[in-house]
Amino acid sequence: MRQILIVEDETRLAAFLQKGLRKNGYITDLAEDGEQAVEKASNKEFDLMVLDLGLPIKDGFTVLQELRSRGKKFPVIVVTARNDHQDKAKAIYYGADDYLTKPFPFQDLISRVEENLLLVNS
Repeated sequence: MRQILIVEDETRLAAFLQKGLRKNGYITDLAEDGEQAVEKASNKEFDLMVLDLGLPIKDGFTVLQELRSRGKKFPVIVVTARNDHQDKAKAIYYGADDYLTKPFPFQDLISRVEENLLLVNS
């Protein structure tokens, strides 16, 4: 089974994402801030990360920079309320593989997860 790290500080949304991803056959872990995200992703193997940008302690951009500088190559899907083109470009520049703006239909996230995992395996 594929393991996904969800990095989201909003408790209700994090629970919703975990429930939906588990229902679709994924194993999930949760980090509630950027520091936890870097720690967990550095010490455990994940197949993919779902990352919010507006996090406490370290924002999503910093998380991306730190993980990519440590050689972590798993796909990262940014899930954020930020709909600004500059934020999207910055996230991609720092190493995000995909970008999804909240709110979104959950099936859109599942499709992006599946697509990104397929790209890694091809």
